[in-house]
Amino acid sequence: MFHTKIAGLGYYVPERIVPNSELENLMDTTDAWIQERTGIQERRYGKLHQETTTTMGARAAEIAIERAGIQKEDIDFIIFATLSPDYFFPGCGVLLQREMKITAQEMPALDVRNQCSGFIYGLSIADQFIKTGKYKNILLVGSEMQSMGLDYSTRGRNVSVIFGDGAGAVVLQPSLEENSGILSTHLHADGTYAEELAFINPGCHGGYHLGLERFGYTDQEYGGIFLTEKMWQEQDIFPNMNGQLVFKTAVTKFPEVIHEALKANDLKSSDISLLIPHQANLRISQFVQRQLGLKDEQVWNNIQRYGNTTAASVPIALTEAWEAGKVNKGDLVCLAAFGSGFTWGSALIRW
Repeated sequence: MFHTKIAGLGYYVPERIVPNSELENLMDTTDAWIQERTGIQERRYGKLHQETTTTMGARAAEIAIERAGIQKEDIDFIIFATLSPDYFFPGCGVLLQREMKITAQEMPALDVRNQCSGFIYGLSIADQFIKTGKYKNILLVGSEMQSMGLDYSTRGRNVSVIFGDGAGAVVLQPSLEENSGILSTHLHADGTYAEELAFINPGCHGGYHLGLERFGYTDQEYGGIFLTEKMWQEQDIFPNMNGQLVFKTAVTKFPEVIHEALKANDLKSSDISLLIPHQANLRISQFVQRQLGLKDEQVWNNIQRYGNTTAASVPIALTEAWEAGKVNKGDLVCLAAFGSGFTWGSALIRW
């Protein structure tokens, strides 16, 4: 059976830097308040009408493909992870194919909607296809254009100060080298508290999960469900998050799924050369670091500069770390993520 190796990495972040001080002009917040709760100092926002989740993903993919030493036409499977797609449908996978001008190859494109865990889920999917010999050059992209859908009022500050835009990509290939590449992946989900970190409206739920009263539905027989006047008037059309519950759950599930990966490979936390956690909150990353007994140089954090880029955060951080010389041949790299759903996962890679 083949092993799966990362043959090329790339990332792209927009030019526009948005410091916390800029958000102070839009909502009741301060730089100190944001940094204390999240560790974020600034984030990137894409260019209006010029950049999208798809276009940023394509820029990151082009870099990864070049570093893999292949042509874009060699890609035989696309996996695209995002929570901020260009369209409700079709997904960004086919839009990326078109953006990169590789539609003639007619390779399949899979969209992954596991939010912050999307890249880890996509990595696990790709690993199975590579191992079985089904595909030889899988392009996995995590990309987000979240600035287009945030509530920039005081009401939405708990969510809006956290998120930023950007994209990361990897090219995955088969390898016959023993004890190398992706050693294992571990995925989990628990939908009990799905609405505690969610983008509920517009949607096709019809009030089933949360009751009818909140949404302002009328008695009309057809339509009137996806977006109602009440939703619009009350601006119930933005993401919401129960920050305390998310934090409490994340600091439990992060260490659990990392230890699960280590145990599966008969390794311990001290064997980790570099941990790259999903960049959700600097306080979460620091808590996990302490739980695992890791030194500062064993953990890569960049949330300070980019905010939470959701499905893009792990590949952006992984690429940055690799470019900085922090990931070298033989290193044990651990990737981990937790997010909406709740979903979470980990991957161990022997570089």
